[in-house]
Amino acid sequence: MLLFIVLVAIVALLLMITVIKLNPFVSLIVTAIGVGLAAGMPLVGPDAAHPGIIDSIKNGMGSTLGFLAIVLALGTMLGKMMAESGGAERIAKTLIGLFGEKNVHWAMMFVAFIVGIPVFFQVGFVLLIPLVFTIARQTGVSLVKIGVPLVAGLSVVHGLVPPHPAAMAAVGIFKADVGTTILYSIIVGLPAAILAGPVYGNWIGKKIYREVPKEMGDQLTESVEAKELPGFFNTIFTILVPVLLMLIATIADLFVAKGTTLYQAFKFIGDPIVALLIATVYSFFSLGYARGLSRETVLKFTNDCLAPTATILLVIGAGGAFNKVLLDSGIGNYIAQLATASHISPILLGWGIAAMIRVATGSATVSMMTAAGIVAPIAAVMPGVNVELLVLATGAGSLILSHVNDSGFWLIKEYFGMTVKETLATWTALETIISVVALGMILLLDVFV
Repeated sequence: MLLFIVLVAIVALLLMITVIKLNPFVSLIVTAIGVGLAAGMPLVGPDAAHPGIIDSIKNGMGSTLGFLAIVLALGTMLGKMMAESGGAERIAKTLIGLFGEKNVHWAMMFVAFIVGIPVFFQVGFVLLIPLVFTIARQTGVSLVKIGVPLVAGLSVVHGLVPPHPAAMAAVGIFKADVGTTILYSIIVGLPAAILAGPVYGNWIGKKIYREVPKEMGDQLTESVEAKELPGFFNTIFTILVPVLLMLIATIADLFVAKGTTLYQAFKFIGDPIVALLIATVYSFFSLGYARGLSRETVLKFTNDCLAPTATILLVIGAGGAFNKVLLDSGIGNYIAQLATASHISPILLGWGIAAMIRVATGSATVSMMTAAGIVAPIAAVMPGVNVELLVLATGAGSLILSHVNDSGFWLIKEYFGMTVKETLATWTALETIISVVALGMILLLDVFV
């Protein structure tokens, strides 16, 4: 009966989002209440040890956002500083110069992989698409050949690499180590980005030749403001500061005696909140004040960039609430017992659930959060489960088979001036390649770690 409740809940969630067109935040909260009622939870719990439906929703949303809201706000500010300072443009121009015109599609993949670390997929895409248009016009190369590696690099980082919101939320749900997850995500993500980006992009670019759409291209390439860009190493270092600090905390677990002052210091500065705080404040100086930007300008940037984060925060918070209701109702433990008895690999289960929800809803964030909520109780009771790889498995599943119900599908279609069929052959195919290759790398890595 409990398993049936979960299946009905997932179907209801998908119908609310896709057919009724209800906001994902509202859909997740309604589904969480429905699951609680169906599982026999009290409306209001008598005490903290026996929470009711509303208590679970409050606790789940609060515990998820208590950590993630800070991370998301700081990461967004860091990305804004990089965008407004011209740091992203500097990285792109330097790497394109390094790789050469012939291998410009390889350069775009690495540009996207680096630039994508502190910014959302849509932000990174809009930030870098003028460079893609400019290069395509200058070289005469198919827009598809250059653009596919760009979106592949951004998509991999978006789905797999903390401190991106959904990945960070999954880290919290699975109680995974952030530094280890980042390290594994690079090992898994780079091969996936290479195969889906430069390799597939070069092949499909020969089949589908697209020039830069005239109106869009004229708008984004002709009125470029001439400005002095920040230094390459300065920009790279600023972006990688939080990643390096979080990796320090992981290294401390391996090589520094626990309980020592040095260990505590490393764990403190390597905490995602502290690491991003240090990096964000540093960016105010390295990409802001040191380059002549006034305090008022930097303040404006950091204020303006926060508004668009509200929607994604609410969806992730609601996903946390849904997860908490599954746990408090006893459904999570029941599913865990079934999975343990059937010996299903949690990695395959997490990937499969996330993939099904992604295909149905089109939302990578919703699919990753829902899959993490279902699989986390299984990971908690099964011995030997690598929770860091589980984070990556749900992330990989959440990227598969993007199609017409995903806003990213239409974003790529319109900017590249492609038909629906061509978008399926490029964007949908590369997303699926990323998902499948990443799963293969995760299963391979699971043998050795």
